[in-house]
Amino acid sequence: MFSLKKNLKEYRVLAWAILFAMSGQMAAVAEATAASVKIGFVDIQTAITETKEFKKSQMKFRVELQKEKGIIDARKKKVEGMLMELNKQANVLNPTLKKKKEESFLREKKDFERYVQDREEEFARKEKLALDKISKKMLKVLKQLGKQKKLTMVLEKKSVFYSDSSLDLTSLATKTYDKLYP
Repeated sequence: MFSLKKNLKEYRVLAWAILFAMSGQMAAVAEATAASVKIGFVDIQTAITETKEFKKSQMKFRVELQKEKGIIDARKKKVEGMLMELNKQANVLNPTLKKKKEESFLREKKDFERYVQDREEEFARKEKLALDKISKKMLKVLKQLGKQKKLTMVLEKKSVFYSDSSLDLTSLATKTYDKLYP
């Protein structure tokens, strides 16, 4: 029994010695791995919004929006005019004619509101599609830049507290995008 306790004690000492030796090797491996990791950073929103394609699509979008605003304003004036006319004539119109005018006004108002809602949804959908298209292309550009610069990974800059500015790919990504997708 005495020899079993002695053997256990020797095994423990040996196990601690092995663990101590391995921890030094693991630290060296971790240091070597950390030295070979190279990370790039990008402000994806800025990279996308600074591309020529995005700026062009925004300009086109504004022109369409301005045109649509004119149409909406004209329809709004029509509905407001109908309401003013109805309010002026409310006391002098016979009940049947008054009811017809009220129904006509309510129908026109409902059509106008539906039209505005449809246009808002249409513009939001168009804007999202354009942004999605550019975003997909930008991700391809970032993958290409990561491979060219032999980066381990590229991260969104907004989630990083500090980074070396030489690893910021934002403006390079925009320039590369504009070259690849003129």
